[in-house]
Amino acid sequence: MQKIVVIGAGTMGNGIAHTAAASGFDTTLVDVSQDILERAVSTISANLQRGVDKGKMTADEKQAVLARIATRTDVETLADADLVIEAIVENVAAKTQLFERLDRITKPECILASNTSSISITRIAAATRRPEKVIGMHFMNPVPVMTLVEVIRGIATSDETYRAVEEASKRMGKTAIEVNDYPGFISNRVLMPMINEAIFALYEGVATPESIDGVMKLGMNHPMGPLTLADFIGLDVCLAILRVLEDGFGDPKYRPCPLLIKMVDAGWLGRKSGRGFYRYGK
Repeated sequence: MQKIVVIGAGTMGNGIAHTAAASGFDTTLVDVSQDILERAVSTISANLQRGVDKGKMTADEKQAVLARIATRTDVETLADADLVIEAIVENVAAKTQLFERLDRITKPECILASNTSSISITRIAAATRRPEKVIGMHFMNPVPVMTLVEVIRGIATSDETYRAVEEASKRMGKTAIEVNDYPGFISNRVLMPMINEAIFALYEGVATPESIDGVMKLGMNHPMGPLTLADFIGLDVCLAILRVLEDGFGDPKYRPCPLLIKMVDAGWLGRKSGRGFYRYGK
């Protein structure tokens, strides 16, 4: 496996492309707009420069990583990919449509992976004629720093596909942890109810955001409080995952807090919008 394609040049996509290229893979980053791609490459360059400034890599090594990243606005040109990692919007219709298209374009032995944080891999795989070669690769944010990759097997994912993705993850310096295909997998099935409960505590007036986060940081030794983390993830993403959990399990314990819904409706999405449980920027 040498040629990796990453579809979606947002926060997760550019982080995955950065990590793949830094690990020696020939990497192609795909998005609908050249402007988006240029911003993504600029972000990767800035992140690499921090490594240069700290003496972790040389300027030549930085340029070598950037030289391994190509950008494209059309997936039709990606027929020779060995592994495609999808990192688009967390929407089941958008993902299944893309995978159906990728199935037609890529060579039969190409593995198709999704960076979904909660959507069923089995459901995505059913849109293809190669469900045994469809798998989940749920990277953590920020991708270049976090070592975990949650590798999710759909009902038809083959052992061969899992082993190939596990090996690719190791080459990227990641630890692959195998998980079966249930709503939210492990990471978000455990994390999102905690975040949701923290939002309920705020909603009910139990404490301020600073106090809620302070208790979890000082009392539970969490590096980041749940409300700060929700802002970092994106409140719209948190809401989408909770709805997947609620629909998938049919259990009211996953019901999103009304405050979370209201904030998303207001466009208060966290860091990316400048306002969530805290204010950011100017």
